[in-house]
Amino acid sequence: MKKVTFETNEGVAIVTIDNPPMNVLSRKVVQELGEIFTEISEDPNVITVIVTGAGNRAFMAGADIKEFPSWLEKSEEELMQLTMEIHQTFNMIEHLKKPTIAALNGITLGGGCELALAFDIRIAEEQVQIGLPEVKLGLFPGGGGTQRLPRLIGPAKAKELMFTGEPISAAEALKIGLINQVTENGKALESAIVMAKKITANSLQALSRIKEAVNKGIDTSFDQAIDLEAQLLTEVFQTEDIREGVQAFIEKRKPSYKHR
Repeated sequence: MKKVTFETNEGVAIVTIDNPPMNVLSRKVVQELGEIFTEISEDPNVITVIVTGAGNRAFMAGADIKEFPSWLEKSEEELMQLTMEIHQTFNMIEHLKKPTIAALNGITLGGGCELALAFDIRIAEEQVQIGLPEVKLGLFPGGGGTQRLPRLIGPAKAKELMFTGEPISAAEALKIGLINQVTENGKALESAIVMAKKITANSLQALSRIKEAVNKGIDTSFDQAIDLEAQLLTEVFQTEDIREGVQAFIEKRKPSYKHR
């Protein structure tokens, strides 16, 4: 039985994590996420990707703690391999050359928060509690949380959340820039689809380069980032999409991007 599935409609892929009751991040979920995002990356008909959790209780309530006793028996090499499996999947999602949105429809803790951080945009329902409680188990966020969270909200606030292990509300997450938008309960996916359709109407040639410029530029000097931006702008001027976009503007019509 699949724990992760997806469907595509009009350029938008919706990925659903279905690992009841709380959609925890098991090794199988990690593997299936990797397989699905590999497939999505190669599908020219998919422009924007949404991920959400099945049901209305949890987006993802964290790692599968039931797997941890077996981890305690593993060698350092085996533990490193398990950890890197998670990193490889989350890194693939972060670097996907397509815009991604996480629709947080319930509890988003631990590995669930770390998964959400790998997405470009996060939309959360009012009910959502989000955080990294690993320290309460004698652990720390090992799925990229110690690196992605400080880059998003700043090191001081990120340390506070990780040191205390206390979750915060969707309203507080919005205030500190952890999420982009808060919706009514039951509306996260709907809002994500609305946003995805707006994004999908644009050129993937441009969208992918915006993402690359931001993701790579933020970890380099300003001068290096500007050089990267100039390089990517030069590339996009070689595409058919810009010709269509300019022509559509002149003709006062909506562009029809076919060169994905």
